[in-house]
Amino acid sequence: MVHLGHDDYVGLHRRYQQILGGFEPVITLSDDEKSKIQQRLTRAFRGMMSALFRQKGATLDIHILTSGEAQHFISTHADILDSTFREVRMSDIMRRRLTDSDYIFSGIKTFHELNEAFPSLIDENGNRKPFERFLNDVQSIDKTYNQHYLRAEYNFAHASASMAAKWEQIAGDGDRYNLQYRTAGDDHVRPEHAALAGVTLPPSDPFWASYYPPNGWNCRCTAVQVRRDKYPETPHDEAMSRGEEALKNDKKGIFRFNSGQQQKTFPDYNPYTIRRCRDCDIAKGKASLAFVPENELCDACRILHNLRTVGEQRRLTREERKIIQESALRWADQHLPRVAMADGTQAARLTIQTSEGKELNIGKKFFTETYSKCKNSRRVAETMEVATHVKEWATDAEQIRIEPGIHHDFDFAVFRATYNDKEIEFKAKMTEGLIVYTMRII
Repeated sequence: MVHLGHDDYVGLHRRYQQILGGFEPVITLSDDEKSKIQQRLTRAFRGMMSALFRQKGATLDIHILTSGEAQHFISTHADILDSTFREVRMSDIMRRRLTDSDYIFSGIKTFHELNEAFPSLIDENGNRKPFERFLNDVQSIDKTYNQHYLRAEYNFAHASASMAAKWEQIAGDGDRYNLQYRTAGDDHVRPEHAALAGVTLPPSDPFWASYYPPNGWNCRCTAVQVRRDKYPETPHDEAMSRGEEALKNDKKGIFRFNSGQQQKTFPDYNPYTIRRCRDCDIAKGKASLAFVPENELCDACRILHNLRTVGEQRRLTREERKIIQESALRWADQHLPRVAMADGTQAARLTIQTSEGKELNIGKKFFTETYSKCKNSRRVAETMEVATHVKEWATDAEQIRIEPGIHHDFDFAVFRATYNDKEIEFKAKMTEGLIVYTMRII
């Protein structure tokens, strides 16, 4: 197995400094906000360096990534990146996948910091340094990675997640509208990005897989839906040529990805990874690699993916559950039509006809009851996300039985449906028609 050496990290610094330099920031933080972020990371970094100081041997043991101190640092860094899109509206599934991406990105970045800090344990005479001297000597690593680099990463996470959320809306409309590339339109726009301004193509065109914004660190470009009859389409070959010209300085093709399609804040191939990460089985969600790891970076990545999977199995916090509940209820408010009831009042009510000819009525109560039943489940986010797609799976539902309402003065009709390979069971109150009451994923 090949171990990364000091020269590898010097090269990383040079490459990163070249691509970060000279661009205007996207997000403006107050000095107080910057200070709080820095204090959180500095405390977590010191704790991680304490764990590193306890290591023995001539090479870094990458299993330090599983230590409480390293996990605390990774989670703190990832949480800072997650904070850039907490107010951005998107589906729960998209949000979960973007936070997964932030965790893996933060973990691989941490792996590099540990590798670079490890040689500082030994002084010029080959002796182990006292902890305070070691900690003082690694302060430059903390400053480089967690101040200088983090500024651009913070901006990129915000831009990438915002565009991923926008892509969800775009994908929902299909090719009904065209998509048009637009810049911020000010003096800070890079000439190469300005060359893409006005490119107009259907969302299904392969152009958007490679040149959907953001197209670099601190990129402020966007893409907007436009009427197909208002702007002429750009010839595909011309658009691809302009895209190639715009990203010609991105020699390694790091930024040629679509955050919405891949559902990731950061591309798998980034300044902390290797080219092969683009096609890695683990990065695509598989459990194991189809090739022998080339160096310890691959093993570190596998450790991080395993840790992420374990983390997904934990019980959610009250705040996380609240966000999930509010997201589902917001969807109900926006998508359930207001209809006149028999008593003359208005209510949110969606009516769906099943393939069996049964009429199902869905109100806001369906979402509150479903959440109430599954809020302590580890699948609460997945369940509420599926609930918001009720229009897609309820039409093909099949009634499977009648269930007596033991604690109610009505019975339930129980239905079975399928959505994205998931088996769904839901109940409808048999009163004043069939009123969908609650659902669960089997």
